[in-house]
Amino acid sequence: MFAVFPGLSTNQFRTPKLTLIGNRSPEARLTMGSQTDTLITPDEAEAMFFAQSAVFVDARSNSQFIEGHIPGAYSLPREDLEPSLADFVVTYPLDALIVTYCDGEACQSSNLAAMTLSDKGYTNVRVFFNGWTLWTNRNLPVENGAAGLRIMEPPGSSCSQLGV
Repeated sequence: MFAVFPGLSTNQFRTPKLTLIGNRSPEARLTMGSQTDTLITPDEAEAMFFAQSAVFVDARSNSQFIEGHIPGAYSLPREDLEPSLADFVVTYPLDALIVTYCDGEACQSSNLAAMTLSDKGYTNVRVFFNGWTLWTNRNLPVENGAAGLRIMEPPGSSCSQLGV
């Protein structure tokens, strides 16, 4: 109880102030502290796909990617995120429109991928929250197989793409 008053007093002088009451949902956490809304709707994702205006990044595991993914998606699974970025960064310009997605309302892999890409200098990254589920529920195009899946080769080699 004695710590409450000093804590609240200190918060008054912080920049930015800590939110004491607020929305802590996964959707809200994606936009905390940012000037732009990073979340996109299923309608926006569909429009970007059919206009071919975005690079879709699947943040699910390699096995889930092979089972099915948005056509043309690039696989950047959470477990291989950093090593897989080497090929991605030389393939896509920093101003490319990128849409990350994973599966399930508890999945934070798309958010992690988006933040990592932003940290690498990408300026136009969006998150399609629960994207795989929403995509398949709308009966939108899907493909399966390893096209778009990158596997790291031994040190000294470059990344290669399977299925191409």
